Amino acid sequence: MKKLTFTKKLDVFWVYLISFCYLELLFKIVSPYSPFSWDVINNLLFILFLSIVCKFITSFFQEKVNKILYFVIMAIFCLFYAIQIVVHNIFGFYFDFSLLGATDQILSFSGDMFKLIFKNIFYVLIIFLPIIVSGICHSGISFKKKNFKKSVFLLPLAAGIYGIFLLSLNIGKNEEYSAYKLFYQNHNVELSLKRLGVINTMFIDSNRYIFGFNEHIDIIPNEQVKDALDDIHSDEPSYAYNNLDYDFASLIKNSKGTVKNMHEYFQNESGTLQNEYTGFFKDKNLIMFMAESFNEMAVSKELTPTLYKLVNNGFVFENFYTPTISSTIGGEFQELTGLVAASGFLSPWKKGENSYPFGLATMFQNAGFKTFAYHDHTYTFQSRNKYLKALGFDNYLGCRNGLEARINCNKWPESDVEMIDKTFDDYINTDGQFMVYYVTVSGHGGYSWSGNAMSLKNKEYVADLDLTEGAKAYLASQIELDHALELLLQKLDEAGKLDDTVIALVGDHYPYLLPNEDVNSITKGKKDFVVEINHSNFILWNNIMDKVKVEKVGSQIDVLPTIYNVFGLKYDSRLIIGKDILSTTPGLAIFGNSSWVSDEGTYFASQGKFVPKENHEVAADYVSNMNRIVSNKVSMSKLIMTENYYQYFK
Repeated sequence: MKKLTFTKKLDVFWVYLISFCYLELLFKIVSPYSPFSWDVINNLLFILFLSIVCKFITSFFQEKVNKILYFVIMAIFCLFYAIQIVVHNIFGFYFDFSLLGATDQILSFSGDMFKLIFKNIFYVLIIFLPIIVSGICHSGISFKKKNFKKSVFLLPLAAGIYGIFLLSLNIGKNEEYSAYKLFYQNHNVELSLKRLGVINTMFIDSNRYIFGFNEHIDIIPNEQVKDALDDIHSDEPSYAYNNLDYDFASLIKNSKGTVKNMHEYFQNESGTLQNEYTGFFKDKNLIMFMAESFNEMAVSKELTPTLYKLVNNGFVFENFYTPTISSTIGGEFQELTGLVAASGFLSPWKKGENSYPFGLATMFQNAGFKTFAYHDHTYTFQSRNKYLKALGFDNYLGCRNGLEARINCNKWPESDVEMIDKTFDDYINTDGQFMVYYVTVSGHGGYSWSGNAMSLKNKEYVADLDLTEGAKAYLASQIELDHALELLLQKLDEAGKLDDTVIALVGDHYPYLLPNEDVNSITKGKKDFVVEINHSNFILWNNIMDKVKVEKVGSQIDVLPTIYNVFGLKYDSRLIIGKDILSTTPGLAIFGNSSWVSDEGTYFASQGKFVPKENHEVAADYVSNMNRIVSNKVSMSKLIMTENYYQYFK
């Protein structure tokens, strides 16, 4: 092969500049973000600044060292772009450094990641095209060591460009989720990728991960909150608030900084009113599920009759969402804490060292219940053994700490039916009331006949369906959950405890390992892949209750306060970000990129667009007020974890 020769070499600065612009444009093209917006100004300014800095680094040493440094720098940046795209394609959200606290979750999908990379190898090569082209044409790039004085001159030039970049952030600085606020005040990786660019976001996110970051808290007067979240039933009879007697004035007086601001925020909250369903299940037992990858698309009268029965009877929540934030651990976090799974929550949650006075098991134990927790996969996965213990579960059982003696823990995924069958006797004959928490695994992806034991087990039930193979495999995996619930109801009935037991179930996330074409095969293309893909079911059912339809919007963070209310448990509704769905407080579902759905409509944060529901009109400042409220709820959720805030309310 003839060696390429160049009469004039291209300065490495231009290589950096062209490469970074190419990568950013490529990311914008394949992401939901338009490359044509005002954000391109601060994106280009930061890229220009970074190109100058990189040129300085790779012109300071001898030519060979400079060349090595160039390829290392470009490899890091290309890799980060590739990670963002691959993680989003698999999980439905973008990578942030707090996910380093969930390495077991990521590693569990390593096989799927490699399959996806291989499937899109041409696409991955396009991401690394700057390195490939540079490797071929490296002799045409100038890596020579520069004169020291000329090199040092680059630093004030870079500083000047960076100063202009900072000034550019002031364009529309007061808008919600503006580039200015994302740079200085708020942490939202997805919106930061859109407004500040991938490389800038990498630096911001890594810096905040290492050194910490306190988000801006905008304490809104009660009058403004009421305007945006006005009670939906003004004619309701008078009820007391689900609050406890905490002395916020004293807490504020004896605190400072972030914690003081938090006390002021929660003092300003009114909480939620009790209602006609307060204590509705007071004398019942509770069996609660977090169901792996459960979504409403799995509910079928023919294929999953038990799920169909539970979803369409009892409390029927018609506008419920399971926002996919940080995968399974995010869904479980939201269900068990009533907090939004904001970026940065993973580390304190997984350590299990925080105080949880409103922890699920603790609350039911205080009410005299015996509590139990089970998971039919490795008990330490995602440090579940630590955070469940922090919530009060002191007898949690999973594979590798005792459950493997009862069920087959050597297949993937394990069987929910086996888990129910082999654990039922633990609690059914206990004295008094019991509360059981099950984390299922049978519905886990990937969805195929060769890689999913539960899909293969139930293949016969879906074999004749006119669906894609992936869609069939997903439904087959959810049939195992349906059979487990069928067995549970049968056993409860035989034990004479069915009428005295409440079943609660919520999914952790939609099946994001199911490709879009497979989802469309089941839903007939009726779901978008931003908001409505997360529309699902919350089962709250008892055999002898009448059906109650609930049209209000709700999500995973509302599960905990709703259950506490219907069981008549004493808690402080101000201190839980989610709200009792059965209360008069209007509904709200918050998504990972700060999009939201309210009873009035849907706000798409990445587009800055609000779509009202049919025949609904809102006040001119409704969306701006709601955005402030959502921002506060996300910030508070994170701060409650990072500041171990509940320790002040033991």
